[in-house]
Amino acid sequence: MRRRVVITGIGSINPLGHDVETVWAALREGKSGVGYTTIFDASKFPTKISAEVKNWDITDTGEDPEVWKYRGRHTKFAAGAAKQAVKSSGIADAELDPERFGVYLGSGEGTQDFNAFTKMMVAALEGGELNLAKFTRSGLATLNPMQELEQEPNIPAGVLAGMFNAQGPNANCLTACAASSQAVGEASEIIRRGDADVMLAGGTHSMIHPFGVTGFNLLTALSTNNDEPTKASRPFDRLRDGFVLGEGAAMVILEELAHAQRRGAPIYGEVIGYGTTADAYRITDIHPEGRGAIACMRMALKDAKLNPSDIHYVNAHGTSTTVNDKVETVACREVFGQNGATVPPISSTKSMMGHLIAAAGATELIVCLMAIRDNVLPPTINYENPDPNCDLDYIPNTAREAQCDYALNNSFGFGGQNITLIVGRFNA
Repeated sequence: MRRRVVITGIGSINPLGHDVETVWAALREGKSGVGYTTIFDASKFPTKISAEVKNWDITDTGEDPEVWKYRGRHTKFAAGAAKQAVKSSGIADAELDPERFGVYLGSGEGTQDFNAFTKMMVAALEGGELNLAKFTRSGLATLNPMQELEQEPNIPAGVLAGMFNAQGPNANCLTACAASSQAVGEASEIIRRGDADVMLAGGTHSMIHPFGVTGFNLLTALSTNNDEPTKASRPFDRLRDGFVLGEGAAMVILEELAHAQRRGAPIYGEVIGYGTTADAYRITDIHPEGRGAIACMRMALKDAKLNPSDIHYVNAHGTSTTVNDKVETVACREVFGQNGATVPPISSTKSMMGHLIAAAGATELIVCLMAIRDNVLPPTINYENPDPNCDLDYIPNTAREAQCDYALNNSFGFGGQNITLIVGRFNA
């Protein structure tokens, strides 16, 4: 018999707040965390806006700033969110076998040291040509080895393992925008098959730096609505022109049900469905018929032993790009029924917090748990201009009270990765 997996701890740091309850309150109120970029000078970029984590520092968690001074933003975010999740779960006070406690993250690469890189380039230029030997010498003199180590995506998972003495399975996946959802799904499978009792899972990422913004601008994926930052992310709206880059981290404690019950742990919900597919199409384009997304949602429903009509809310991938929103709408119609009335209410919380890339899925999974807890569905803000290609109920602009026992969360990543997670209200 497959072991049941429940969520006993949650933690989040993102542009809307530094803890789950603050973020959830902002989502219910339809607030936006988007503004002009301050982390670096983006005034000459096509996109001058982003959704930054503001007024937060690792010292807010009680950590020694000297120990963390060379850690990247993403590792600091991961630690902050993980400490919240561990504290809310009470797992630190349990008599836990450390070899049965693991970590599975969907973490992105660290922040690039753009200033050091430019100094190396300037030092290496000779008559318009790059002198590689000078470039290397400049790098050896300029770069900090600890900061460079932060470029390895597995570092946050290793740091968290050390913080919490998690000696069990430890892994990181970087499947773009689907990464942290995949991490939660794979961590759940580890518990289901009996290889661990507890897993710290989630994701962390910050790509708000010159290389990150340049790359997405080259792909024409980012909104250039610089005049109205808070209105730039507008999923499913006819005038959408791209996503807004965000940053942050979200972590959950996943636990085998009997293990959680023995210690009287709080239970926020149960992971009941996991689907994972690939479009096998193009690196930066979702399949136009949504075949991967359709198969992924159906796989998760089958895993959960639910019918499409059992789902009360869908947290969409909903990036605010022209193609993604249209194709996700097509996929939802195919899975839930061509009659729009049979498709459950859908919203994209990226309209408020931007796109957290590798951290997006776990962040939105926690949103689903809050929707189930409070029977409130968060809105899609900035939905003002209906699109005939996006004609479902996107919970426009205002949160809605509604019964919610099962929520489905979609995450679709560059490269064609698709992840669907289904969480439900816990019933013993």
